[in-house]
Amino acid sequence: MALISSLAAEKRDRTTSSDHSRDFLHIHKGVTRSGNLPSPENRQANIPAGKGFGMKTGMAVLCWSLFLAVPLLAREKIDVIIMKNGDRITCEIKGLAADTLYVRVDYILGVSSIEWSKVDHVESKQLFIVKTQAGLVYTGALSTPENSGARPVKIEILEPTDTRVKIEKSQIIKMDETASTIWQRFNGDIGLGVIYSKGNQSTQYNFSSSLNYPRERWSASAAYNSTLSSSTGRSPATRNELNLNLERLLRWNNWYYTGLADFLQSSEQGIQLQSGIGGGIGRYLVNDNRSTISLFGGLVWQRINYQQMIVPSLTQNAASALIGSEVRLFRFNKTNLSVSATLLPAITESGRVHFNLNTSYYVKLWSNLTWNISFYGNWDNQPPPTFSGSDYGSSSGVSWRFGNR
Repeated sequence: MALISSLAAEKRDRTTSSDHSRDFLHIHKGVTRSGNLPSPENRQANIPAGKGFGMKTGMAVLCWSLFLAVPLLAREKIDVIIMKNGDRITCEIKGLAADTLYVRVDYILGVSSIEWSKVDHVESKQLFIVKTQAGLVYTGALSTPENSGARPVKIEILEPTDTRVKIEKSQIIKMDETASTIWQRFNGDIGLGVIYSKGNQSTQYNFSSSLNYPRERWSASAAYNSTLSSSTGRSPATRNELNLNLERLLRWNNWYYTGLADFLQSSEQGIQLQSGIGGGIGRYLVNDNRSTISLFGGLVWQRINYQQMIVPSLTQNAASALIGSEVRLFRFNKTNLSVSATLLPAITESGRVHFNLNTSYYVKLWSNLTWNISFYGNWDNQPPPTFSGSDYGSSSGVSWRFGNR
C-alpha cells in the first residue's frame, strides 16, 4: 500500500522536510517541563522541522487521494426513486449515509442529495451493500413491494442467492454501491489551506486527507493530518499523524473487532516518531440515521523515539490498555460532528497515561465542498524531563469529498 510504503521509506531516510500546503487557521500550544536539558524551543531550533515522517508521507497521501478523486466509471442511470410527494426521479443511486441518499441524474451536474426520510419507493437492479441499525448486512438489488398504502414502508433486498429480505426503510442506515474494480469502492476527502499574519510575520498551514474502503462486513480506513506553524524569531513547529484502521463486524449485532496503527511526529513534544499498534473489541451503542456512538477496548504496544540530537538513543517502549470511543452526529447533509478519543493507561509503566482527542465539525457549503473546524490534542502525564507533556491546537478551513458521496 502506498501509505505504508511511504512511511517505511521515510523511516529509512530520516530526511529533512520543509514546505507544507495547508488551509486552516492553526492555534498551537505546548506545556513544557523544567530541567537541565535544553528547552523545547531550543530543541526545535536544533532539529530540522518535520524530521521523522513528514512531507514525503503527506505528499504520498495527497497524490493517492487526488488519483482516487479522478471521476470513476459510472453505472447506468436506470434506478428509480419515488418521493412521498409523488415526484419520480430516474437516476443512479450512489449510496446512503447520515440520513442522506446520494444520486446522480443525467440533467444535473455532480452528485445530488436527497433526504432519506422523504423517500417513499426505491427500485434498482444494481447491487448494494445494505446495513441496518441492528448491525445486519445484506447485499442485493433493491425494490419496494406493494403494500396498499400500509406503513411503515419496507425495502425488499434481492440477494444474489435469490433470497428476498424485507426491512423497514427507517431501519436502513447505510448503503454502498458494489463495484467490479477496487478503485470504485473508495470514499474520502481532502482539506488544505493557509493563513498569514503580517503583524508578527506568522504563517500557519494545515493539510488533511482520509480514505475509506467499505465492504460487506469489514472496512479499512486511513487518515493523515499535518500542521506547520512558523513566525519571525521562532523555529517552525510541525506535527504529522497517520492513522490506519481495520474493522470487521462480528456475528453478534453491532459488535466488531478492530485493528489499528498510529504514527505521530511532534516537534512540540520532541517526538521524532511515536508508533502504536494494537487491537480490540467494540460495540455500537447507537447506530441510526442521526448518530453513531461506539465504545471499544483492547491492548496497544507503543514505541516512542525522542529527538536523538538532544538525548542520544532515547527510545521508550510500553504496553498499554486501550479504551476508546467514537461519536458522530449528523443532520441531512448539512452538518456533521465527529469526536474520537482514546485513553492509554500504561501497563508496563506504573502511573503513565496517554490521552488523544480529535474533533471535527463540518458544514456543507456547495456540492462536495465543506467548511470545517477541528481540534486535536495529545497528552502524556510522564514525558522525559524537559520534554513537553502536551501538544494541542485547532484549525479551520475547507474540504472536498470524493467517491460515492
